[in-house]
This record gives sequence, C-alpha cells and structure tokens, in this order.
Amino acid sequence: MNGLNIFQRLRIAVFKQKAKRKIFTSRLSKMTQPDLFPATAPDAVHFKHFGLLGDIIYAIPAMNALAGDKKIFLHLQVNQKSLYKRSMRHANKDKILTEKNVGLLAPLLLSQPGFGSCDILTDQKIDYDLDEFRKFPFDYNKNHICRWYFHMYGVTADLSKPWLMVKPDESFRNEIVIARSFRYRAPGVSYDFLNSYPNSTFVGTKEEYDDMKKAIPELRHKQVSNFLELAQVIAGCKFFIGNQSFPFALAEALKVKRALELCFECPNVIPEGENAYDFVYQPQFEKVVRQLNEIG
Repeated sequence: MNGLNIFQRLRIAVFKQKAKRKIFTSRLSKMTQPDLFPATAPDAVHFKHFGLLGDIIYAIPAMNALAGDKKIFLHLQVNQKSLYKRSMRHANKDKILTEKNVGLLAPLLLSQPGFGSCDILTDQKIDYDLDEFRKFPFDYNKNHICRWYFHMYGVTADLSKPWLMVKPDESFRNEIVIARSFRYRAPGVSYDFLNSYPNSTFVGTKEEYDDMKKAIPELRHKQVSNFLELAQVIAGCKFFIGNQSFPFALAEALKVKRALELCFECPNVIPEGENAYDFVYQPQFEKVVRQLNEIG
C-alpha cells in the first residue's frame, strides 16, 4: 500500500470496515442470546468459567454484579485446549486451566467474602456460563476484558475501585515487584534501566525469571505456595510493573500503584483508578517508573 495515495488508502479502509460490519451482523443474527434473568437459588449464584486465570479475575466484577447479595459459587472447567500457539510459551503449555491452577486460585477467591466455593466443574447446576461471550463476533483483542462480561449480561461496575481485598505482605513495602510473561510484550521496551533502582523482586515462573534476570542481574525471585500469597505480595509492594498476564490482573483488582506494559496488538487490559499507568514506549516507561518511585 506504500504506492497508494491517501484517498486510495482511505477507500480501502472504508471497504474493509464495511466488510467487518457485514460479517459481524451476519454472525450476530445466528447467535442465541444467553438467559439474562435465570432462576437462581435464594442464597447462591453458580458460575462456570474455563479460564484463562487473568480472565477469571477480570470476570469478578460481573460476577459480583450478577450475584448481588448472594454467594458466588464458581465452577472451573479444566483441561480445555490452549488458546495459544506453542510458540507463545504459555505456562500451562497445551491447556487453558489445570487442576493445579484451581488449587492455587481457590485460597485467594475463598478468602473473599462474596465467594462460597471455587472448585472444578463436574455436574453442578450453572446459572451463568461466563465463557459464552467467546461465541459472539466481537474483536476480543480490544476493549477491556472486564467489559466482555458486562456486554454479555447487561451489567456494570465501577472498575476504578478494588474488587479483591487481601492483607498486604508488609515485608515487600520497599520492593518494586515485577512480572513479565513471554506473551504480550511491547516491542522495543527494555527493563535494563531498573538496575538503577534498588530492591526489585520478580513474581512468575522460573523460566520468566531467568529471562528477566538477563536485564536485571540483581533481581530476586519470590516463589509462592498459592495465589493468595501472590496477591499479598503484590498488595504489599512499593509499586508493581507487569505486562498483560495474571499477576497484573491481581494488581489491577487490588488497585495497587501499577504500570502496565501494553501490547499494541492486543490492548484489552485498561488500568483504571488512581496511580494506574500503561506504557508502550521506552522513554515513557522510564518516566512512569520514576513517578511511581517518587510517590513511594
């Protein structure tokens, strides 16, 4: 398209947009809408979700809105085929969610007053299938993951307020806590400059840590026994840096001071609230870190 003038490029863009609209409308006309007002038990609402882990965290505001004063019973479907190509190096390899994941997640969710259970899906009665949105013709590389569920069930929530509460691990109050998965990295972004900041700790897999240690040789690695412990570390830190992975979902839900490395190809995580930054470019990344460090 480099040889085309601006008017030719504009006509092509308009044609593509019309084609997308036609496909969206055609697929939407064939969809079966979910039951927006299911009959639920007087004291409980049952939800089903097959992951990813971060998506489960981002679904909590919708679960809270749908459950109201009733207890949330979350049933997780395990061992579904991964949504990622093997080259994207997801920690679960060929699975979206595993039994081990459920065991790690349950202590965190069961510590929340709104949850009555977090277990593996077997034959439980389901009121809301939180995976149904994937059947609809929306571009799920964009917008905000939380809002996928809002769109599906006609609810909303104030996403500037925390939706997870844990006791902070005060031993990390002077630590910059970092997480960076191999997926969703911003091209051209380097973490090397963090060597000039003392006290940094990585949370994530051993493979991710070994990769990050190349940029920050003095970086420490905090391994946790479950995701409640991980949330407590993040809640207690000086500030958090992460890309679009599960630890950032926790930081966003907890509303700690945070900076998100945003993937331009898939900008579907939007930090909201006080001291919430996102960055795509290196100079801005360094400015954001300096500002968060000054806040203390």
